[in-house]
Amino acid sequence: MNRKAVLIVDDEADIRELLVLTLSRMGVDADTASSFKEAQEALKTRPYDLALTDMRLPDGDGLQVLRHIAENYGNTPVAVITAFGSTENAVAALKAGAFDYLAKPIKLEQLRPLVMSALKLPKPSQGRRTSIGETALPGVPRLLGESPAIQRAREMIGKLARSQAPVYITGESGSGKEVAARLIHLGSSRLDSSFVAVNCGAIPENLMESEFFGYKKGAFTGADSDKMGYLKAAEKGTLFLDEVGDLPLAMQVKLLRVIQEKKVRPVGDTKEEPIDVRVISATHRSLAQQVEAGEFRQDLFYRLNVIELKMPALREIPEDIPLMVEQVVERLARQSGNPPPHISDEAMLALRRYDFPGNVRELENILERAMALCSDNRITESDLYLTQGSTKDRLAPLDGALGTRGLALHDFLDQVEREAITKALEATRFNKTAAAKLLGITFRSLRYRLDRLGID
Repeated sequence: MNRKAVLIVDDEADIRELLVLTLSRMGVDADTASSFKEAQEALKTRPYDLALTDMRLPDGDGLQVLRHIAENYGNTPVAVITAFGSTENAVAALKAGAFDYLAKPIKLEQLRPLVMSALKLPKPSQGRRTSIGETALPGVPRLLGESPAIQRAREMIGKLARSQAPVYITGESGSGKEVAARLIHLGSSRLDSSFVAVNCGAIPENLMESEFFGYKKGAFTGADSDKMGYLKAAEKGTLFLDEVGDLPLAMQVKLLRVIQEKKVRPVGDTKEEPIDVRVISATHRSLAQQVEAGEFRQDLFYRLNVIELKMPALREIPEDIPLMVEQVVERLARQSGNPPPHISDEAMLALRRYDFPGNVRELENILERAMALCSDNRITESDLYLTQGSTKDRLAPLDGALGTRGLALHDFLDQVEREAITKALEATRFNKTAAAKLLGITFRSLRYRLDRLGID
């Protein structure tokens, strides 16, 4: 079995010696270079599984090493070594494609897991590299489509999978943000550890700290045993924070500290525990606007938004709709044990013209309903029950009449709200989280309205 090889690029002899000694004890070969020029020469001699480079070199900087390796040895991950407290350099390196970074003075308890994680990165296959999410594999979600926007998203996901950088995924509700997050995880060195998905809007505010950090037995009434929080559950894996903009400000402060210190203290405990977790966050709203409005902490925003991935809305990629329809229909037919229905040309044209406020999730709901209602296993335009217009239009009162229907204004508004919520619940098969997204409100807001209006 071939030993792994690492290239160390640093002009300080004592740091090179420390890194060589540490790596040799890990069973890893290490070559050294004291300048950018020496690094270029070393890279010609043998393939490396990882490069560790200082950000400051006598004849250049770590970003030059990073770019040179990316252009000529694209499969070699690069980790940069930055001065203590130099967050800007670390972020710049991550945005440029660095796998990860280390701060001086180098801590061996941080160096060792970084090296092991980089050496576990999957090696791309020979020939044309298959993009992550392009082919159907058991247990792996697929990112459907061949449009330029989807191809760019796949390419970006592939790059992000070979990095440890925090990722911020933007896109409308139902556009595949969680699919993208799972693909990043499955293509990374963390694929053998847990992927923990958390909907931040679905957790009651008074339970957030215990859910994220866990708690010790006896920490509060009802804490009959220790409980592991989301952060520890994602140890050595990935924590996906969906709708991160719904986090209360108090929780944002605590999460920021965890990300900075890489330590977590369970509720009721007196000591902190180290954690190794990659954070991927997502929201259908603009976090930048929430920062401006004072609803989201700017420092946490910059910690989460190191690299942004935008998932396209379905209406932006109408050329992909036929392929998506085919795949969804085949999957639903397999689940029901029936042959796939035929989609009429008129139905397909109607789908391509529809604006899909709910994106891929709405497409799946429309097709599942059409398959249940169609005749002779053939879906026509009338089976789709498409109604153009905004979400608000589609959730308007059934009679569409103006006025208060003879009710007091308060009662009339309650009735309109009740109808809108009921329709959203029906459209999402009574999935409250999805219904809240469809209505454009938080899960907690929906739950409050359900209680107030007496909707069971």
